[in-house]
Amino acid sequence: MNRTKNKRIYIVGAGLAGQILASEIKSRGTFGEVVAFLDDDPGKKGKEIEGIRILGPVADIEEHLKTKPVDEAIIAIPNAAHRDLERIYAELKKAGIGSIRILPRLSQFIDSPPHFIQTREIDPQDFLKRKPAVISLRKSLAYLRGQRVLITGAGGSIGSELSRQLLHGGAQRLYLFDHEENSLYEIEKELKLLQNAGVGETASLVPVVGELKDRDYMDFIIRRLKADVIFHCAAYKHVPMMEANSVAAVHNNVFGTKNLVDAALKYSVSRFVLVSTDKAADPVCVYGASKMLAEEIVLHASTDRTHFMVVRFGNVLSSRGSIVPLFRAQIASGGPVTVTDPEASRFFMTLPESASLILKAGGVGEAGQLYILDMGKQIMIRDLAEQMIRFYGFTPGTDIQIKYTGLRPGDVLKETLYSADETPEKTSYPRINRLIRKPRFNGDLDCLLETLRPICSLDPSREGEYRNRRLLRSILCAYIPTIRVPENEPEY
Repeated sequence: MNRTKNKRIYIVGAGLAGQILASEIKSRGTFGEVVAFLDDDPGKKGKEIEGIRILGPVADIEEHLKTKPVDEAIIAIPNAAHRDLERIYAELKKAGIGSIRILPRLSQFIDSPPHFIQTREIDPQDFLKRKPAVISLRKSLAYLRGQRVLITGAGGSIGSELSRQLLHGGAQRLYLFDHEENSLYEIEKELKLLQNAGVGETASLVPVVGELKDRDYMDFIIRRLKADVIFHCAAYKHVPMMEANSVAAVHNNVFGTKNLVDAALKYSVSRFVLVSTDKAADPVCVYGASKMLAEEIVLHASTDRTHFMVVRFGNVLSSRGSIVPLFRAQIASGGPVTVTDPEASRFFMTLPESASLILKAGGVGEAGQLYILDMGKQIMIRDLAEQMIRFYGFTPGTDIQIKYTGLRPGDVLKETLYSADETPEKTSYPRINRLIRKPRFNGDLDCLLETLRPICSLDPSREGEYRNRRLLRSILCAYIPTIRVPENEPEY
């Protein structure tokens, strides 16, 4: 604690965000001491803000450190371009600054002042060559004011980021639903810390441990909670693992979604947003097929009283189980960094931007519609690996090797955001497009679900079908011919 209190800090950026941050640090007295601002604007050099001097540009940091040594630098330029961030980071790192933190992007607090608790260690995702959408959180979340909002998978990457941003929406209650108690504990604790630090507005936080697959429980809990809006983020999603556990993928992602949707319809939930994936477009794996089915279940559910919609997008940088944490761990252990194929590429978006767009789409979206987020251009995985290796101070191929391992079960070389029979149409909202499409399965969705049900849930009269992986895949392939059939798949 003493080390934190006595920590000496440079704030990079003497604009409004930097000034607010410096004022909070000074008033609290527990985060350390701001000894100076660094700012590239020559007109600011030599001036003082609340007794804190603006030394000059970041490029001169080594000279500044001779007279004012520090332990940490905080980059407080929320609208900085990735090139500027790369340059600033390189200068700070070269000068030997041990801890480099950053305030979140502008879109995350455009309607409210920044807080020290929102700063975090700078990360490779901050250099993503993509300008994030700037969204007024308070304005886009106006439809949630005074509402009871349920987030399934609240302990996961998307669910937890939605929860953080929902603090700004003025919701009456946030129901945090997850089947994993530790993840739920962590996000509830984090949200309470944010609230105590003055981030967002007051909302009651209610953690709920439960299983989507338990139909009776889902009916009970939706009736009890009286949620007005549901953001359904919970899913089993790791492709190779779900290829090896295909029945579990369908049981959770399809029938779990069906249980939630049925309860939401029964108890008149007014708005329901399913978070989906690009892998639902022409799926080649069971996970993708399970999300395609989940999309259809939700899109068929809209009524005059309920607005059900789907938001589909690609990969999220730094989400749990994604390649960024994997690469980070591999680099920390000395490598090699594993990439499936030199030509493999993926769509990527930062976690804050994806959550902001989901929340925006949830408010402006129309019932029964499927929306797709504009992910920009695909990024080569090998380029991302090389960028991360350099970020941590190593040379790709010399200090840290890149090893190509081949595509895994269910993998594809390149991804697509929509199927050949789906047509994207621009909306009036940046980065949010609508997909013009026809319903799938020719009206046989209910029949397909009933055919799959005894494989996932034991029916004594059809006991031989229970947990049968081969039967599951053969049924899915009959309806979704793009699914690949592996050689020698076990029966169970």
